[in-house]
Parts: sequence; structure tokens; C-alpha cells
Amino acid sequence: MNKRPLILVTNDDGITAPGIRTLIAVMNEIGDVVVVAPDSPQSGMGHAVTINETLYCNEIKVDEGPQREFKSSGTPADCVKLAVSEILDRKPDLCVSGINHGSNSSINVIYSGTMSAAVEAGVEGIPAIGFSLLDYSWNADFEPLKPFIKQVAENVLENGLPDGVVLNVNFPKSETFKGIKICRQARANWVEEFDKRVNPQGKVYYWLTGVFTNMDKGEDTDEWALANNYISLVPVQFDLTAHHFIQKLNTWNL
Repeated sequence: MNKRPLILVTNDDGITAPGIRTLIAVMNEIGDVVVVAPDSPQSGMGHAVTINETLYCNEIKVDEGPQREFKSSGTPADCVKLAVSEILDRKPDLCVSGINHGSNSSINVIYSGTMSAAVEAGVEGIPAIGFSLLDYSWNADFEPLKPFIKQVAENVLENGLPDGVVLNVNFPKSETFKGIKICRQARANWVEEFDKRVNPQGKVYYWLTGVFTNMDKGEDTDEWALANNYISLVPVQFDLTAHHFIQKLNTWNL
């Protein structure tokens, strides 16, 4: 009899977020689940790790289920590091991160705590997937996502992923989907502004605001897929080397 796969579940919205509770339920159908997630929201943390503060991690029980659960004071990347180094007795067969409350398509992948947890798992040699829903509401409906999440996770377990590659899966806000579309990351960015204010004590402070701007008109991108009610699936690599520029650099007078 084959052993059930060991699946690590994490996120950046916190261990009690509805998104991760949905993801845990789906993973329980596939394998043996261990949850290591932040004890509070860590959105926008990117790949930050805790080096100047004390790091805590305690086993808890959020709801009934076969999974073991741990909450950490650290970032999403910290959670993966703790799981691999301190909690698990073997390397997981799969790491899933999410389901994020809000999209992590296009340039958002580099700011995302959700995707950074998946990338950290990839760095550790663990096949990993980040899941996000284009709905920022705490009460977002995650139910329609379940069969697709299971389908993608089972495919990764069956087929594996290349070294250095993780998957970024984003769902549009919808009750039904046209299907899964394999995409590239759209060329887009945030046009940012700072709202400058003064507090009652006279001290200046700032709120970061901005508008997401998609400059990419291609119909093979994650942004196009989401706008047209497809689930976007982008293979993400964390080797940031611009390989195409190496030959040109070798012609410089260096």
C-alpha cells in the first residue's frame, strides 16, 4: 500500500484565514497535512525572514481535522524554514501556499508573502504551488476553487516540477470558470503615490497608495486570463539571472 503524500500548508493571511482553512480541507483529501502558518497577517512581506527578533512557533488546534497545525510569529518564508528544519521528520512531497485573499498575478508575485512561501519551498527542493483568489474579502467564496486546486495539486504530485520552478495559480472572482490557462506573467506594475499626512502630535507620516497598470496587451498572460474568467497558471522560476544578457555583457570593456 502506497503511503499518502506529506503535504505542507502555509499562507500569508494568517492561520485562521478562510483561504487557508479551505486549502487545508482540500489537501486532507489528498495526503497527510501539516500546517505551519503565521499567527497574524503577513501580506506584502515578500521573501522577508526574521533575523533581528525572537521567533516563536507553537502547536495549536484551529478546527477539527487530521492535520497537525503550528502557528508562528514569523513570515511565510520563516514558516517553511521552520517546517523543514524543526517540525517535519522528512521533506514534504508538496508545499501549497494560500489561498490568498487577493490576486498575486503579474508583478505582485515579487511582493507576495504567499508566493514567497512557495518559492522558499522550491529553494528547499520541494514541489510547491501558490494559490490566490482575486477577491480581497475575508468572506470570499472559496468553494468553487476546490476541484481545480485538487486537480493542480494531484498533477504536481504525479508529474513533479523541474528544479527551480514553482507554480503560481490565480483564480478570477467567479462562481464558474472557463478552465485553466497556462500563461506567462504579464508586464505590469504599480503606479504608486504616498498620501502624506500629519498626526495630532505634528509628526508626518505616509500611507502607500497606487494604481495597478497593465502595459501588456498579450492574450497569453495571467492578467488576460483572469480578465476573461480563466484560472491562470504561471510557472515561476527563482533563478533571477538574465541569461539572455550574459553574452552581451561579455562584449563590454570590463
